[in-house]
Amino acid sequence: MLGDLTDRDRAILALEARWPRHGGAKEEAIRSSLGMSPARYYQLLGRLIDTEQALEHDPLLVRRLRRLRENRTDQRVARMRGFAG
Repeated sequence: MLGDLTDRDRAILALEARWPRHGGAKEEAIRSSLGMSPARYYQLLGRLIDTEQALEHDPLLVRRLRRLRENRTDQRVARMRGFAG
């Protein structure tokens, strides 16, 4: 349900949606617009994109972020296997 997203959740998704993929100064934008550290932002974003509410709110963004996370995880696993084997 869309109603389950908090104002903070919607603000996090909005910032992520409008931020250029390779733009700079994102950390400052996070601090100034959301009043939180970048580490906290990414922690909350990671949890948020796992929710059905976020998926309903912005399916294209959430699917893209899930794909990016999955790709990073796959790359990390591949590197670890390279070191182990």
